Amino acid sequence: MREQQESQGELSRRAVVAAGAVTALAASALGAATSAQAATKASGGLKVGVGKAAFTPGASLLPLDNFTAVHDDLNVRVLLVESGSRRIALAVLDLTSISAEAVALMRDAITVASGVTAANIMVTVTHCFSAPHVQASSSSAGAAAYVQNIVAATKSAVADAVKNLQDAEVGYGSGRVDVNVNRNVLTADGYWLGVNEQLPSDKGVYVARFNDLDGNPIAVLANYNVQSCVMQDSVMADGTLPISADLGGAAVAHVESQYPGAVGFWLVGACGDQFPAYRSKRYTIDKDKGWTYGVDLHDAGFALLTAQGERLGDEIVRVAQGIGRYESGKGVVVRLVTDDITTTQVTGPQAGAPTKKVTFTPTGTAKVPLWVFQVGKGVFAGVEPELSTSTANTIRENSSFSSTFVMSMFEGGAKNMPDTWNFDHVTYAAVDGFYIKGTAEKAVARIDRIIKSLN
Repeated sequence: MREQQESQGELSRRAVVAAGAVTALAASALGAATSAQAATKASGGLKVGVGKAAFTPGASLLPLDNFTAVHDDLNVRVLLVESGSRRIALAVLDLTSISAEAVALMRDAITVASGVTAANIMVTVTHCFSAPHVQASSSSAGAAAYVQNIVAATKSAVADAVKNLQDAEVGYGSGRVDVNVNRNVLTADGYWLGVNEQLPSDKGVYVARFNDLDGNPIAVLANYNVQSCVMQDSVMADGTLPISADLGGAAVAHVESQYPGAVGFWLVGACGDQFPAYRSKRYTIDKDKGWTYGVDLHDAGFALLTAQGERLGDEIVRVAQGIGRYESGKGVVVRLVTDDITTTQVTGPQAGAPTKKVTFTPTGTAKVPLWVFQVGKGVFAGVEPELSTSTANTIRENSSFSSTFVMSMFEGGAKNMPDTWNFDHVTYAAVDGFYIKGTAEKAVARIDRIIKSLN
């Protein structure tokens, strides 16, 4: 696959124009060459379209899932990627999770508007804890209206994506930003939630940038390991519990402010053992390893959200600005591979407090779906449950692609799929999980096999 770089001819043209010494004949000839190059890049090659729309519950729907006010909007963002006759859609929502009912309705809307088949539509969430959960429409009138908000916003976003579908180029980059922290903390009663600087935390931020053929950004995708829970459970001074897109939303909003007209996508990574470093309502551990949850900064917590969102957004933009190699045209491979693994599903105690021992009861077999999406030299691996840091690290280390994104919370999201370490140390992720020990490692092996098959 060819890598599109700015041609020496274009660099020369700019230098000559800047000096004011180019002749009309030379400019005309060079303009024709540049047009021919653009036509070659565009012919039957990579196309991209984006759309974004808010689905925030209106005042008439509040309170909803205990939320009583709105701080900032919840959005659905849609990315269409096309090459030749193949078109694939990705929808990302500012939610903790989303019901199968809502996912199915979204897929129907995307198919009708874009022609993308259900099998080629990926739906994921940012794992934002400052948004109402999506309940079944049959549960209440408010829940039904909320689902309809999501569907209507999806229709609007995908319509915009279809409308602005255009020839594009894609480039990849990565950076580092210290906003996340391992949340597994040893208390007197066993591992619980908090801040642990000594345990693994991947600070890598992985970025994909799609441009039009003039180099203007269309979409910026960012993958980072952290839950969007800066404002989780934080009650304001006036007693309200506000809705917010939280950390992921703040980060991509910053990106969008730097690239007007472009859409930013937050692709949540291995979030099963990662908190934001600073939260408005937080866990504390004393010298005797006793724990509490309830220290709340209230309204002041939004300063933490703004600062950390900007920090993440700044690094995403820095990486996006530094991408020097792009691919476009027919040489960009676009494909989506879906698969699954079979494992044993279990139930255990509710993760309400730390414990040193846990007994899991098998409840039958379960299939864990997997998605591997390739765009040129980049590959995106997604799973439904929350992953642990070591799981994502292993997928990246084993990948033959120069840019590998690893994402949790596909298909609406599921409970944790912890690695062996979390099981052995009886962490929150282990107690809160759905699957037997070894499932994460089995998923890694299958994803590795899929990624190898793409080369």
